[in-house]
Amino acid sequence: MLVIGLTGPSGAGKGEVSRMLLALGIPVIDADEVYHALLVPPSPCLDAIASAFGKQVLRADGTLDRKALSAIVFSDAAQLQNLNRITHGFVMERIRQELEVLRKKGYAAAAIDAPQLFEAGADADCEITLAVLADRELRLHRIMQRDGLDAESAARRVDAQRSDDFFRRHADYVLENNGAPEMLRPSLLRILEEVGVLRT
Repeated sequence: MLVIGLTGPSGAGKGEVSRMLLALGIPVIDADEVYHALLVPPSPCLDAIASAFGKQVLRADGTLDRKALSAIVFSDAAQLQNLNRITHGFVMERIRQELEVLRKKGYAAAAIDAPQLFEAGADADCEITLAVLADRELRLHRIMQRDGLDAESAARRVDAQRSDDFFRRHADYVLENNGAPEMLRPSLLRILEEVGVLRT
């Protein structure tokens, strides 16, 4: 089974590409969804986060207070690095389990949608890596619309992430997403044909 690593910064359009892959019959494992599922108490991952960042990142019911954690990690690069170091191991263990299930089901290809693909070492599990990029102002607009953030919060999130140059250096393929979603499809199909996932 060919494993595609799908990555890129927030607001660039990984979600659009994921939907296109699913429509083509290629299952997508969303690392963010895996992460959120791993945080449902009782959770060793959540326990590790609370141990590192303090009880103030937990709500009264024991669930994660995402806003409290975000305020810490998106204003301090060292804290964000610490969070990623804690969570990547838990997330990758679950993703590898899900990939094995898909292999046994006989899928020819599957994708991992992971903003931290390279940092987590998940690219080692992939045959190809694909980065989705977009201009900064467009990403800010998308994040504000999608997540209901103000401009300052959206900018902090964008500025805490890797640069486009980082993704261009590390990814095997790059999709530019500065237009309408349907403009992505021809480029994505060409890549999938090139790697043998689709036949023309």
